Amino acid sequence: MIMLAGGCQPDPGSIGHLEEVWELRGFSPGRLQKPRAMAIDRQDRLYIVDMTARIQVFDTRTVVDGKGKFLYYWSTPAKENGRPTGLSIGRDGSVLVADTHYFRVLVYSPEEVSPPEAKKPRKIIGGTPGNGPGQFGLVRDVVQDSQGNYYVAEMGEYDRIQKFSHDGEFLLQWGSHGHEPGQFARPESLAVDEQDQIWVADACNHRIQVFDNRGKLLTMWGSEGKGLGQLYYPYDLVLGDDDTVYVCEYGNNRVQKFSRDGRSYGCWGTQGRGPGQLYQPWGLARDSRGKIYVLDTNNHRVQCVRM
Repeated sequence: MIMLAGGCQPDPGSIGHLEEVWELRGFSPGRLQKPRAMAIDRQDRLYIVDMTARIQVFDTRTVVDGKGKFLYYWSTPAKENGRPTGLSIGRDGSVLVADTHYFRVLVYSPEEVSPPEAKKPRKIIGGTPGNGPGQFGLVRDVVQDSQGNYYVAEMGEYDRIQKFSHDGEFLLQWGSHGHEPGQFARPESLAVDEQDQIWVADACNHRIQVFDNRGKLLTMWGSEGKGLGQLYYPYDLVLGDDDTVYVCEYGNNRVQKFSRDGRSYGCWGTQGRGPGQLYQPWGLARDSRGKIYVLDTNNHRVQCVRM
């Protein structure tokens, strides 16, 4: 186990201890090439999609050679136009995939299928480009609330969020491209809290926005910058059990911990290639033990930290 002080050094706001570095660069099963998104299920299995369009699954509770045990993988139906950029776990354990460049959401059952190419989505939402109800631009992320409804974030001409029923029926939408409250500039990732409120990492507006499940803006915080409490291209967020939220900053090469009303508790990570350093991180996940997994994208690895 590695025990290192976190980043932001020599900033006094530095927090966190690095525990594991999963060096995974490569193309073979269990290896990663520019991973773009990840999610973790109730069994602490970590799902990661990379530029090969494979969704690979690791058991974080079993560490082998300093990294989670690789279990299996499958590939999305097509990748010629581009690879998925969003993953989450649904209410029933389904794996939800933002199949970005195919303008759709793929819903998979979580069970392993052998051979991997035999695994097919059990549900597809969308698939048609456009700005009408049920059509999509570039899908960035998808999450599900406690009632089974889906929320899909998209960017491009539209920069909006659409809500669908459990059966995939369009219900409503909100947002547009812009910088005013309630508008978006690349809504990169979503999270749902205990009250079914929708949290949005509004990446190119360098802020977090929170909405009710009808699209009403509840709160908004964040401003562009490198200081504590500021954000620079927030690409992902995860919610803690203790009214905290962790934000992955692609532009600042760090993870910042906040209260849910936007007060910074400190950050971890600096730019670089060494342990405890990050290079354009894209994603976060938090396991049942409170460990944070950071998708260190352009270092082709995962780092595990306690904050």
